Amino acid sequence: MALKCGIIGLANTGKTTLFNCVANTKIHEQSGGQKSHMGQINVPDSRLYAMDALIHAQRVLHATVDLVDIPGLTKGSGQAESTSSKFLAEIQQTDALIHVLRCFDSATVPHIEGSVNPVRDKEIVDLELCIRDLNMVERKIQRTEKLVKLGDKDAKKVIDILHIYKTHLEDFKPARTAPVSEEEHKHIADMYLITDKPVIYVCNVDDASAASGNAYSQQLKAAVVEENAEVLVMAAELEAEIAELESAEDRGIFLADAGLTEPGVNKVVQSAYKLLNLMSFFTVGVKEVRAWTIHKGMTAPQAAGVIHSDLERGFIRAEVMKYNDYIALKSEHACKEHGKLAVEGKNYVVCDGDILNIRFNV
Repeated sequence: MALKCGIIGLANTGKTTLFNCVANTKIHEQSGGQKSHMGQINVPDSRLYAMDALIHAQRVLHATVDLVDIPGLTKGSGQAESTSSKFLAEIQQTDALIHVLRCFDSATVPHIEGSVNPVRDKEIVDLELCIRDLNMVERKIQRTEKLVKLGDKDAKKVIDILHIYKTHLEDFKPARTAPVSEEEHKHIADMYLITDKPVIYVCNVDDASAASGNAYSQQLKAAVVEENAEVLVMAAELEAEIAELESAEDRGIFLADAGLTEPGVNKVVQSAYKLLNLMSFFTVGVKEVRAWTIHKGMTAPQAAGVIHSDLERGFIRAEVMKYNDYIALKSEHACKEHGKLAVEGKNYVVCDGDILNIRFNV
């Protein structure tokens, strides 16, 4: 189960710098504004290396997050005929949005709007996204009205729900805050509205403000307080410089000098996990120690299906060890000896950090 995040924002906010900090592919600055870019990053998880220290596997595999970075948005991007329309279509296929906002002054990097104002910039992007979503809702209303005329009993109810979204978007409010029930929301789920996606705001600040933020980031936090959204502060340029260092020790020193305990990009990924109600379980063996991403509340067979569909289809049982028990006792054999390896059936709900060994037959 791959988590896919879309990076959005105006031009010259630091989106490309953030992308280059974390992705396994790099964007050349000269091509950054011409097309969207795909990349992948490892989900930070120190537990993988603690387990590997006990068995020395051939490889360690993190859970991953896919990233798509689209060129900076401008006024008019939300119109169907705009050149940015195709980029927004790619964002529709993501699970969550990372909205990067410029919160730094620079004499050498001009702001597309002439001045630094993250609250205004957020409103510009929100407006364009709402316009695009509104166009999609209006088109679906037209299609659904035809079904009403044909006597479809459910179509009238769908029309009413769509009009709730239409009114909400016309007020330039994101679809995610529309006053609908979870059941009613299902009628627009297949549209993948951009403003329906959960969002993390990233305030890109100057190096000196990396640890505590600045006046600009405080303005943004105050503006989104009613959204109950995550607001993170990071200095993308500083993060990029640290990411270039080969030595983990050197990276740690640079982080400490900036007043940080971990890279800001780690917090972005961890926040995305939390936002989407995700967690990791592990498989451990001499060939690999690996983390797998699942939704909280998934059962053992569902988790097995993330590894391979055959494991879910032929699921018999799961042998489960808790991470803390495995680290304390130092081996699977010791966990068995101390009664810390449980045999669980199809109804077992997997917990964060569980180490699973799936038994199956197909």
